[in-house]
Amino acid sequence: MGSLRRDLFNAPNAITAIRIAMIPVILAFTYYEGRVNSFVAGGLFAVTGATDFLDGWVARRTGTVTVVGKFLDPLADKLIAMSILVMLVHLGRVPAWLVILILAREFTVTGLRTMAMSEGIVIAAGQEGKYKTSIQIAAISFLLLHYKYRVDFLAFEVDVDANVVGTWLLYLSVAFSLWSAWVYIRDFFAEVYAPEEKGAEVVEESPAAARQGP
Repeated sequence: MGSLRRDLFNAPNAITAIRIAMIPVILAFTYYEGRVNSFVAGGLFAVTGATDFLDGWVARRTGTVTVVGKFLDPLADKLIAMSILVMLVHLGRVPAWLVILILAREFTVTGLRTMAMSEGIVIAAGQEGKYKTSIQIAAISFLLLHYKYRVDFLAFEVDVDANVVGTWLLYLSVAFSLWSAWVYIRDFFAEVYAPEEKGAEVVEESPAAARQGP
């Protein structure tokens, strides 16, 4: 119990806890719509998403990588993204079916990852999953900004509809999400069934090998 308490209250897990604690703050600014509140919500989410790497980096630098941290870090990522997407559905900024698809993907991959870990199998995250996360953070940030903003590109100015940009980025992130899910499912079944196939080959070859003996 003492070891678990030390693991829970180290610096990386404290950073993760702060990220989780930002969820109700971002949701509050999102719920009370307005240009200022939307801008604050988008900024807070962007900072929270951008610091996703920070807790892991601190854990590796300080040698405090723990089982609790490995559980809390991905949990925080999913809680932050999913809670805000559900709020955006409530506000009519995101189609409900799209968020259901994202949730289904996350539950499926998390379930397979749990099964793999119970069998002692570690399947590394692919590059496509990292693309999905980065694009999803950008998409939700724009969806939180929501309104049109005039952007000065020095040579010209243009009105950017943050909600439209965020919606298209979310569609793109879902494409990468489904791609990464397919890769993970493929690798999962390859790892699970590979030992049995090898064993079957040995059994099938052994009688022939016996007949060809001296």
